Amino acid sequence: MKTLILAAGYGTRLYPLTKEYPKPLLPVAKRPILDYIAEKLARIKEITQLQVITNDKYYKNFLAWADNFKKSSRKYQRLSINVLNDGTKSVEDRLGAIGDIHFALRQEESTEDVLIFGGDNLFEESLDSFIAFALSKKPQASIGVYDIGQRELAAKYGVVSLDTSNQIVDFVEKPSVPRSSLIATCLYYIPREKVKYINEYVQSAHTEKDASGSFIRWLSSKETVYGFVFNKHWYDIGDPQVYQEADKVFEKFKKGEE
Repeated sequence: MKTLILAAGYGTRLYPLTKEYPKPLLPVAKRPILDYIAEKLARIKEITQLQVITNDKYYKNFLAWADNFKKSSRKYQRLSINVLNDGTKSVEDRLGAIGDIHFALRQEESTEDVLIFGGDNLFEESLDSFIAFALSKKPQASIGVYDIGQRELAAKYGVVSLDTSNQIVDFVEKPSVPRSSLIATCLYYIPREKVKYINEYVQSAHTEKDASGSFIRWLSSKETVYGFVFNKHWYDIGDPQVYQEADKVFEKFKKGEE
């Protein structure tokens, strides 16, 4: 299973914190956000390699993180961590989330399934149940979804509707009047049979390449896509308020473990 972690954004909504430092490496309970993501992925036996896609501005920061993370515990030694530089240097020339996924997949031919993870997404829950769900739905794609609780908050995300089999039957990106508070997270399992659609989407005209949810919306209109509902808290570290909330919650978890 090929695993891609999207970390090439410039985090402008978190300035000045991210003016000179990448958002996925900001500390939550005194540890980089990416540590929590990599730890969860490392527990999945099917995953042996992590590919972190970043930009030229933050490339060296992620190289240092990868080295430190592997040295932090012997249990991470089995993981191969590859940091990819997409070559962009500013917000203006960024590739966008889908552009970065396409860039990473073009670096080497692969016949593996692809797991895509947003580098600013924090889950309290284990990923084990999601992976089991996604494997059971192959060869169709699966994504992680979460009930954010309030429709006005859902308006900032891709809002989904599921049928009784958890198939996505409706996907609206950032609706002005959301039908529900169930939203798409940036966690996607794309079986190898469906990876071709990423290239097809990128090559098609009039497509949004910055928001990865736009690809899932497009894919769910062509193919069956399933949604796995996470029950514990999920955080999209996109603004100072959510960042501070996640920091407080994970600090409590940390104290509870001591």
